[in-house]
Amino acid sequence: ENNLIAQADAFEETIITVDLDNAQSIDLIKVKREEKIYQALVLGVRDYFAKTGHNEAVLGLSGGIDSSLTACIAVDALGCENVYGVSMPSKYSSDHSKDDARIIAENLGIDYRVIPIETTATAFDSALTQSFEDTNPGVAEENIQARIRGALLMALSNKFNWLVLSTGNKTELAMGYCTLYGDMNGGLAVISDLSKTDVYALSRWVNEKAKTERIPVNSIEKPPSAELRPDQVDPFDYNVVSPLVTALIEDEKSPSELIAEGIDEELVKDISRRIRINEHKRRQAAPGLRVTSKAFGMGRRVPIVNKYDELSHD
Repeated sequence: ENNLIAQADAFEETIITVDLDNAQSIDLIKVKREEKIYQALVLGVRDYFAKTGHNEAVLGLSGGIDSSLTACIAVDALGCENVYGVSMPSKYSSDHSKDDARIIAENLGIDYRVIPIETTATAFDSALTQSFEDTNPGVAEENIQARIRGALLMALSNKFNWLVLSTGNKTELAMGYCTLYGDMNGGLAVISDLSKTDVYALSRWVNEKAKTERIPVNSIEKPPSAELRPDQVDPFDYNVVSPLVTALIEDEKSPSELIAEGIDEELVKDISRRIRINEHKRRQAAPGLRVTSKAFGMGRRVPIVNKYDELSHD
């Protein structure tokens, strides 16, 4: 028997008046998972800003799917007049990424500005020439670019009292594929509890709901890249890695369970090791909005120095 007589909208403040004498049962209105998560994040951003006394947000727009989705959520939470998007291209930034960043800003109607970082990066390289002598360029040089972008966003934040939104997702945080004091800078990590799989799902839902390309389809379909070196693409197959991270973190499966299910042993070991050794990064991340049972920093607490390896028999 259906005893439901009224149902309010999820993640909305609503007052419903019901006449109990004449109430009739109604069917439960089912809402798509993507819509529920999206509305939860919008409410989370709006509440966080109201309760911390902030009104305006700033974020880096790379043209990628993570920053595009974060910008959408921010606009729906705060209004387009209160969101500022900043493109910070380097010499490695592709034309399509710069175009995608501009298009998402135009689609959302937010303030958009471009601050190139190439001359700043060159100054860093020059300052480090002697110290880096006889070494090959690598991760250190790549991370300088991310840290320049983080410093620029923090400068805007300090000057105008804008709260910086960091745009990293849960899969990246799990694997340590993020830069301390760079793209991890921020006052709120909006999608840090969303797997890369969910980032794609929510982005497609955004366009489906809007019945238009609110998020450029190129941002959704192109291979993800940090664009910190020539022809760089992210070093993971997210279709494989994202569900495994979810299994280890949210479903609390052990590596041995996943291997017993037929998952490649070396892959499971690698992901498990990366999750373990990058806790120190996550401990320094911006606070994030929780939408799963095991959000980093809130639903899941482990020691920073953690040598336990479930697969080790030493």
